[in-house]
Amino acid sequence: MENNFLNIINTRRSVRKFTNETISETDICEILEAGMNAPSAGNEQAWQFIVMTDKSVMKEYSKLNQNVGYLKNASAAILVCGDTKLEKNIGYHFHDCCAATENILLAIHAKGMGGVWGAVFLNAIDDIRELLNLPSNLNPVSVIPFGHFEGKTHDVKSRYDKQKVHWNKF
Repeated sequence: MENNFLNIINTRRSVRKFTNETISETDICEILEAGMNAPSAGNEQAWQFIVMTDKSVMKEYSKLNQNVGYLKNASAAILVCGDTKLEKNIGYHFHDCCAATENILLAIHAKGMGGVWGAVFLNAIDDIRELLNLPSNLNPVSVIPFGHFEGKTHDVKSRYDKQKVHWNKF
């Protein structure tokens, strides 16, 4: 199991080109479960997840947050939001959502699909709130377009760089 897990981590790459193949609700829920099993400060789990599968919503989202234009071609997307009403440790929801995002990306890869971590631009948040009816206590942190990838996967090369490792002191 260890080698399989390390293989999933070490072979995951960002995918931005997707087929039109739909993703089952079961797969989406299992991917979300992986996100919800991420570590969180004080186990507060101060997050909410917006699943987008409606192409018109995804197309509109991609116009508002332009760094993820490829979102409109994905089969689905997950918007990871920090929930300040659930937050015990102020400001930690951002870190918790980042951990959830990585777990989601790993789960997508483990299921043989591809996805990419998209930042939520600050200047797009108000428009995103309006589009998705987000209450003020939800802070969008990341968006993950995903689906079955078009074409081949990337050749995987190790990114380990011993020049970036410093033992005990820089």
